[in-house]
Amino acid sequence: MTAASTVDTDVVVRALGSVVDPELDRPITELGFVARCEVRGDGVEVDLRLPTYFCAPNFAYLMVADAHGALSSLPGVGRVSVRLLDHFAAEEINAGVAAGEGFDAAFPGLAAGELDELRAVFLRKAHAAEQERLAGILLKSGRTHEDLTALTLADLPDTTALRRLRRRLGLRDDDRAPLLTDDAGDPLTQDDLPLRLRIARTTRISIEANQAWCQGLLDTRYPHPQPPTHPH
Repeated sequence: MTAASTVDTDVVVRALGSVVDPELDRPITELGFVARCEVRGDGVEVDLRLPTYFCAPNFAYLMVADAHGALSSLPGVGRVSVRLLDHFAAEEINAGVAAGEGFDAAFPGLAAGELDELRAVFLRKAHAAEQERLAGILLKSGRTHEDLTALTLADLPDTTALRRLRRRLGLRDDDRAPLLTDDAGDPLTQDDLPLRLRIARTTRISIEANQAWCQGLLDTRYPHPQPPTHPH
């Protein structure tokens, strides 16, 4: 007999939606990486899958560990199981996350330091790409580079994604924060802006291309996806 659920499945799914692919900056729920999610009493079981058998183990470890952490922090959740399926390093990753070990411990002799800096690198890339996307919209509407350097977050109707990235990077995300900043959160100047935007545009295009490529690989590998949630 299956135990009655004491945890809201919708809350579990929202928690999984807070976990992003570090390279693509999209939630694993939107990318189709959640193959199974079951709530049993106060326990949660999740299976994750990736586009290829050889996806980078450091990225895979980040997503499994972040999913485990997001679910473990939910009120009322007692037991959490997050498994990576169909991956060459699944055994090491699953065991390391379940034991609460870091990437170095799971892959002794192979990892060069923990993954916090790797996560920060991709957050900074996503932050630059989102700024460039917003700046592009404004420039097409007739705004100038000088105009852009004077804008704050409050001047745009929707800066949700940008604020989320700034919070994760520890940067200001209040209404009076500059719209366009460097990696340290300092406002960009009119002289710096053209080059910064060109570099960020290349980053954004790369992220979008990788998203499309990974989605195509996932659809080919799993042509008949299962619904991600099966509440009990």
